[in-house]
Amino acid sequence: MQTNPTYSSLVAVGDSFTEGMSDLLPDGSYRGWADLLAGRMAAVTPGFRYANLAVRGKLIQQILDEQIDVAAAMQADVITLVGGLNDTLRPKCDMVRVRDLLTEAVERLAPACKQLVLMRSPGRQGPVLERFRPRMEELFTVVDELAARHGAVVVDLYGAPSLADPRLWDVDRLHLAAEGHRRVAEAVWQTLGYDPEDTDWRTPIPATVPPRWVARRIADARFARQHLLPWIGRRLTGRSSGDGLPPKRPDLLPYEH
Repeated sequence: MQTNPTYSSLVAVGDSFTEGMSDLLPDGSYRGWADLLAGRMAAVTPGFRYANLAVRGKLIQQILDEQIDVAAAMQADVITLVGGLNDTLRPKCDMVRVRDLLTEAVERLAPACKQLVLMRSPGRQGPVLERFRPRMEELFTVVDELAARHGAVVVDLYGAPSLADPRLWDVDRLHLAAEGHRRVAEAVWQTLGYDPEDTDWRTPIPATVPPRWVARRIADARFARQHLLPWIGRRLTGRSSGDGLPPKRPDLLPYEH
């Protein structure tokens, strides 16, 4: 792969992971790995432009319907696509349909950019996601196959030990915290061929003394009340946390820090 390439534009497509939850800024907005990546690319490329069409909670059908044609029309140098994981976390999931929809999305985006970036999303340790792990890994197999077929690159976050650490995740246990997003930005940066700024992004953070049993149970109860039960409720009723929300950065415009 070319070293320190010149990419003049980036469009990010997807759901909450690409929107930037839960890398919270002081003003209450989310930053996230895509914003961090855009900032680094802009720093080495004058006039760099960036759009982020991602909206939290979106399923792959919604991403296809609402984001793919918009992203393709922008003709950006780099397009990132991360989608389908929300589908795998639903009580019922037709993986054949997910495969078909993701395939259609890739087929539309690959010819519309210089470099399409796909990802094997990170998966943290813990029991909540264990029942969905076979679906997730099936999705990642599809991602690998599509990348090989269409000349996309794959950022393997799922295989990174550091990103499995619960300490890199928000209290909702579904979204990465700031340090997790920083490491994802570094991973994509390197995959695009730029010189590494952090060669150890895959390395787990140093171990600390684990919290006591009582503290863990209190944290589990708080998590269930504030995050798990509302999340289950949305899954069962077909609602989404992103219903009615616009994309965070809908137009391909010069990026300003």
